[in-house]
Amino acid sequence: MPGILIRWLVTTLAILMIPHLISGVRVEGIGSALAAAAILGILNALIRPILIVLTLPLTIVTLGLFILVINALLFQFAGWVVSGLHIDSFWSALFGSLIVSVVSWIMNSALPSSDMERTIIIHRSGDPRIIDMRRDKDDRWK
Repeated sequence: MPGILIRWLVTTLAILMIPHLISGVRVEGIGSALAAAAILGILNALIRPILIVLTLPLTIVTLGLFILVINALLFQFAGWVVSGLHIDSFWSALFGSLIVSVVSWIMNSALPSSDMERTIIIHRSGDPRIIDMRRDKDDRWK
């Protein structure tokens, strides 16, 4: 659960950065950014996979670039839902969604994963055939 909250805050920070980089996006405050990040997270979890499947032929023809359009439309939709997030045009939404994606990717890749190290014990007796496996930092079993 804390991982979701951290990612939500990371997305909020990314949304707060956008008006400083793009003139067509305005965020009225941190509350609006928090709401926009929550709406964007819900849209990305529920609606985005459906849109990607429905537009798969177009995504293949454009070599995946149509996913940028889907991201921009979802970002623009979040702007319509959240009253404190104003997006002037599709191009502003496109560049804004790119910034959110890049900042979130960079910050989330810097955060430790919660399942970095797991232990699996297959047999618990004093049997010497016990297999004890752990994941290392590169996510490989050893």
